[in-house]
Formats: sequence, C-alpha cells, structure tokens
Amino acid sequence: MRPLAPVCTPLLLIAIGCGGGGDAVREPAAGPPVAAAAPAPGPVRSFSYETLDGRELSTGSLSGRFSVIGFVATYDVASQAEARFLAGLFRDHTPRVNAALLVLEASENRPLVEAFVAALKLPYPVALADAPTIAGEGPFAGLHHVPSVVVLDAGGREVFRHVGLITQEALEEVLRGLERASARPAR
Repeated sequence: MRPLAPVCTPLLLIAIGCGGGGDAVREPAAGPPVAAAAPAPGPVRSFSYETLDGRELSTGSLSGRFSVIGFVATYDVASQAEARFLAGLFRDHTPRVNAALLVLEASENRPLVEAFVAALKLPYPVALADAPTIAGEGPFAGLHHVPSVVVLDAGGREVFRHVGLITQEALEEVLRGLERASARPAR
C-alpha cells in the first residue's frame, strides 16, 4: 500500500468518496473486511467525471444500486490486481452491482491510462479525475493510498472503505453484508 505523493508521477486511482464520519464507513487495518451493521445515512458523494469513452461517471450514473469504485496507480502491481478483482466483480454481479475505476492522472497521461485499461481488458467505466480529486480533496478527500476501494449505497452515500488490496471474494462478502443490512426494516 503506497501513499499518494504530491509529485507529477502518473497515478491511476479507482475511487468512490471518502466518508464524512458515521459508523458505517470502515477502514480495516488488517484481516478480512467487515461491513457495517447498517449503512449510516450520510451526505451523498456528488461527483462527475468523463470516462475514457466520453460518457459520464457520476453520482447519477451509478445511482440505484451498490457501486464499488477502486483507487489504483498505473505503476503499482497491487493496483493492477485490484483492477482485475473489480473486473471479476463486475462480470459476476452486473447488473446488481456497479463497478468503476477513477484514474487520478493528469490529462496529458491519457495514453498511459488507455494502455493500462487495454492491457487489463477492463470492462467497466474508467474516468480521469479532476485536479482536486488527484490532490486528495474534493468528493474523495482523505483517501491517500493505492490501492483502495470505496462502496457507495444506491443513493450515493459511502458505506464502506478499505485501504489496501481487497480481493473479489472479500468485496462480495462486504456487499452481501451491506445488502442484508439495507434490507432490514428500520427500528
């Protein structure tokens, strides 16, 4: 797990927003990920980025189902593994779950990002981030390590965060727990 440095090296990050507090957002240090008992209704993570194919990756385009966004860097082998784990999740659970990749990369490095996506044959939306997101600010403030993954609920609120590599199987476990929790009636 590598911290993002404020230098001009190309970075590719998959991201869904940072939590603004709330018990449902988890950042486990070790061991298998554990989903929160119930998603805490927090603020909606408002974002909009243009994907490599000219579409929109936004709060609106992901609404209606759980969405998994990962942060990765093109130079990092663990990030490549994370991108592949998300591809498996996307393949096995679409349309039930969204998956997306947000590239924290300067726009002049787009050819590098396109080569990364083509080499890994990534089937989900991939977008370039804006300057505040690349700097660790904006809707995803506070997430400074690659690889990382965030899960948004159907309304666009962050309900899970994991810093470090997380497998497809572990993400499936997290999603099952979140789905069970969201299906329970409120008390």
